[in-house]
Amino acid sequence: MTVVSRFAPSPTGFLHLGHAYSAMFAYEQAQRANGRFLLRIEDIDQGRSRKEFEQQIFDDLGWLGLKWPAPVRRQSEHFEDYKAALDTLMSMELVYPCFCTRQDIQSDIQAAGGAPHGPDDLVYPGTCRHLSNDERSKAINNGQAHAYRLDIKKACMSAGPLIWQDEAAGRISAHPERFGDIVIARKETPTSYHLAVVIDDHLQKISFVTRGQDLFDSTDIHRLLQKILNLNVPQYHHHPLIIDKDGNRLAKRNDSLSIKKLRQSGATLEDIRTMISEGLHD
Repeated sequence: MTVVSRFAPSPTGFLHLGHAYSAMFAYEQAQRANGRFLLRIEDIDQGRSRKEFEQQIFDDLGWLGLKWPAPVRRQSEHFEDYKAALDTLMSMELVYPCFCTRQDIQSDIQAAGGAPHGPDDLVYPGTCRHLSNDERSKAINNGQAHAYRLDIKKACMSAGPLIWQDEAAGRISAHPERFGDIVIARKETPTSYHLAVVIDDHLQKISFVTRGQDLFDSTDIHRLLQKILNLNVPQYHHHPLIIDKDGNRLAKRNDSLSIKKLRQSGATLEDIRTMISEGLHD
């Protein structure tokens, strides 16, 4: 099977050393196997995405020596693909509208004496899962703001036992139920990161996914969606995170170690590789 890897950044800031490591690793995996490397722009967050950041991504990756075929897939141009997947989940009665605000959720959790934590945050208590169809229709017709949540218990029952393969960790048994009923789409955007990424990987025939260790747990959700939507399942490599000299995880909001700034300061490609090697942290 041909190896197809990808790098899928969000154009909401400048690339840092962690991005460079992930992109170069994915590129080198494809090169060694005489496969293909794809660049994808994950810009479903239209409020924070910027064209100047996207252009800088192209410039930085080119400077790092990476090449990719055109056209580049931009998520904002493919909302119909995600809407079709959402419609399928709705037809399977695995999704329901949620009208809770963040404050509503906090109040419900406090009233229940607290709630368990999932890998991401507090587990949603399922308030709107119990609304009748009439109550849901009335709220929607009245224009009430809402998101769409995946009924995780029903979805897990439909999917059955799930596994996925990580290059370093080996065979992983997935337990997506620990996330609770995650948001799968919003009224104004017919997708979420979780839904969009599995649809994109399927449509682009991605066979090898490289990303940071911070997304390891999220792969359980992705494996669940792949199963119930009958999507391709890639192999995964979750790489160690890059930390700065103070032991802090790199973030876009701090661009002191951005590839752009490092280039401007005169860093070479070999300097970048050295800094990555020194900053790797399990």
